[in-house]
Amino acid sequence: MILALAGGVGGAKLAAGLQAALGAPDQLLTVVNTGDDFEHLGLSICPDLDTVMYTLSGRANPETGWGLAGESWHFLDALAVLGGESWFRLGDRDLATHVERTHRMRAGESLSAVTADLAARLGVPSRIAPMSDDPVRTVVETGEGALPFQEYFVRRRCEPAVRDLRFEGAPAARMSAAFEAALADPSLEGVIVCPSNPYLSVDPILAVPGVRAKLAACPAPVVGVSPIVGGRAIKGPAAKIMAELGVEASARTVAARYRDLLDGFVLDETDRALAPRIESELAGLRVREEPTVMRGPDDRRRLAAGVLAFARALRES
Repeated sequence: MILALAGGVGGAKLAAGLQAALGAPDQLLTVVNTGDDFEHLGLSICPDLDTVMYTLSGRANPETGWGLAGESWHFLDALAVLGGESWFRLGDRDLATHVERTHRMRAGESLSAVTADLAARLGVPSRIAPMSDDPVRTVVETGEGALPFQEYFVRRRCEPAVRDLRFEGAPAARMSAAFEAALADPSLEGVIVCPSNPYLSVDPILAVPGVRAKLAACPAPVVGVSPIVGGRAIKGPAAKIMAELGVEASARTVAARYRDLLDGFVLDETDRALAPRIESELAGLRVREEPTVMRGPDDRRRLAAGVLAFARALRES
């Protein structure tokens, strides 16, 4: 079994590659960040879960990486005419997911149960689970004050300078049952930290009590994949946030951030010169170079195969 930890678009792409590369897709469990979740227009919105679910079902918009292919926006257009909040893009087909999730959770179902059923109905062959069924909400501390994540990320387009981040609800949250069971499963052969934003997507997962300790103690190799290539983020504000927090925007910084958890680290071929420095500074960490930019399904599968081979080599060493 392979466990993948993922945020939104970048994490979803590698998860799709892992799903395709594994001989039996049901061997994959993707645990997804829920720090981005929020209530909007009375609906429970789970952006990263939905991005992973749509991507692994082959339904994601190929141009944006999020939302559904062939989407329409009649509801949002009508809402704007009425003076409603139309800043968060909810497509007509995407609304069905949010309405059904909200209805079922208000009736008492857990986020894990609803996610598993929706994914199955959409034809996802592997398993998807939230990091926790308890609410954890990312709050971005900026030069303009504290902003809820979606206010910062979507409404303000990541413009305010980041000073710090906190994850409300994390101290009281519990790992989802599927997440906890996977880390205790003797058949677990590897944990892959996908190339998601370290601060906005991976840190919320690691903030759930017990996660860091269980990953550090995990007998299976833990492999991180850098979301930074040549000093830039492939997608999203990771490099911008690093600069604002006063750290170098590089694969080395990402490796150091996860050092207590990792056995191996994958960086892009562009950054091959950093590999000796990382292995020297972070003693015991093995580094592998791969083409990590995923432009299409072949790139995703190729990277996934390389990451799985690396995990296998670490197990056997």
